[in-house]
Amino acid sequence: MPLPFLTADRTFDAATDSSLPYDDRDRWRRPYRPGPWRVGGAALGLLLSSFVLFAAVLIALTGSVSSAAVVLGLALAIIASALRVLRMGVWVSARGLRHVSFLMTRTVPWRRVVSVRTAQQPVRLLGLPRTVQGQALTFVRKDRAPEDTDPLLTTHTLDFLNRPSAFDRAADTVEAWAAEYVRP
Repeated sequence: MPLPFLTADRTFDAATDSSLPYDDRDRWRRPYRPGPWRVGGAALGLLLSSFVLFAAVLIALTGSVSSAAVVLGLALAIIASALRVLRMGVWVSARGLRHVSFLMTRTVPWRRVVSVRTAQQPVRLLGLPRTVQGQALTFVRKDRAPEDTDPLLTTHTLDFLNRPSAFDRAADTVEAWAAEYVRP
């Protein structure tokens, strides 16, 4: 029984007929992988939530149901927070640029973006008030001054801390999307 997907005797053009899952340019996608610090923090949050869920079951079996409901609500809040931390970042599609933070999501259509560029500037370390020298991927909108927009990506976030090559690849990918969709 021949297995054409495992053999090299088929023509190269036959493989291009199938649609690839990343061909849909209208889907929102993150142009980089989440960093190990972000994934590790979310994993620890989910681990904590499993203990809290176990505590909720024990409280429900031995104590009052209302106390168990409060603890269950706390566990669900921890799970939602961990999933939101994983979702944070920059997402792109043919429709625009989306910056997802912990509490807010901002979407800017490509027609409102003037430019996207990488700049050497002081950046916030892990989102805290302390600033260090680093690189930032910034964008300029038509309806705002360049100083009023926060950077999209920096070298000192949970995704790119101690991973400068990953930041460079992500910034180049977002800049390529902008070059394709931003019209002067």
